[in-house]
Amino acid sequence: MLIPGNSRKHLLLSLGLVALVILPPVSSAFGESYLISLFSRILIYALVAVSLDLILGYGGMVSLGHAAFFGVGAYVVGILAFHSYEGDPLLTWPFLVEGTESGLMAIPLAMLISAFFALVIGFFSLRTSGMHFIMITLAFAQMIYYFCVSLETYGGDDGLSLYARNQLPGLDLSNDGHFYYLCLGILVLYLFVSNRLVNSRFGRVIQGTRENERRMQALGYATFRYKLICFTIAGAGAGLAGALIANQTEFVSPGLMHWTRSGEILVMVLLGGMGTLFGPVLGAMVLLLLEEILASYTEHWMVLLGPFLVIMVLFAKRGLYGLLAGQRH
Repeated sequence: MLIPGNSRKHLLLSLGLVALVILPPVSSAFGESYLISLFSRILIYALVAVSLDLILGYGGMVSLGHAAFFGVGAYVVGILAFHSYEGDPLLTWPFLVEGTESGLMAIPLAMLISAFFALVIGFFSLRTSGMHFIMITLAFAQMIYYFCVSLETYGGDDGLSLYARNQLPGLDLSNDGHFYYLCLGILVLYLFVSNRLVNSRFGRVIQGTRENERRMQALGYATFRYKLICFTIAGAGAGLAGALIANQTEFVSPGLMHWTRSGEILVMVLLGGMGTLFGPVLGAMVLLLLEEILASYTEHWMVLLGPFLVIMVLFAKRGLYGLLAGQRH
């Protein structure tokens, strides 16, 4: 019996959400508590992949520098925690800024600063398109990467360790179960907000600009402004994911914003399905689980993963999510 497309989507999403909700107690019951930490990482990468899908799948903006905002968010949390532990202020002029381990301060600030970086980078890069846009986003990301490498106070190329996770009222983030549900809740909320966004008038303009920017301009839409806002929102989402990964690993390094990390996030979106929002979640899950499983057998796991990605690109144009939801083309 065939299930209609929309029903298959709802069934797939419902089963996935239920599986994620019950994962911690089930994995603890079977003595596989390490799965909680693994899936926390998966949820965080799913978040940054969804943020990339906003500009890539819906806006047609192919960025090779998205990991820069991911790394900036992580460094904001790491630097604030460092100054909190050392007891010296981050800034004394033009106003006093002290370090903090409060998640209510650090996480929103990570989003805000990442959004600011996205605004500045987008302001320049969105004046181009195609290969030029790709190369400019890559160049900006590498500039930020090498700037962080030069920060000897914060570990330089070796990175910076956090002494503890951020503190949130009512949650013990040192508990992997609590942290897992925080990541899951934030991902679900971001998906909800993103879904409302892409189905709004704003989202329709972004998608119309992807299809034919000149036509949208002829209709009176300021397409550059729309794209810049979308790019900034995506940067804020990546910064939020960066703040979470800093807490999950209790470590930040320039490697978080290297161009290869941007490529990895891009693969997650392509594997799961561009322009679906939920596809990148599936793509992040499959890619990281395959990496975990294959790496346990061989250090050359990417040689085995490569053919799988090629097959997906050739035979599932809408990615894994489209394949499961009955939308191959």
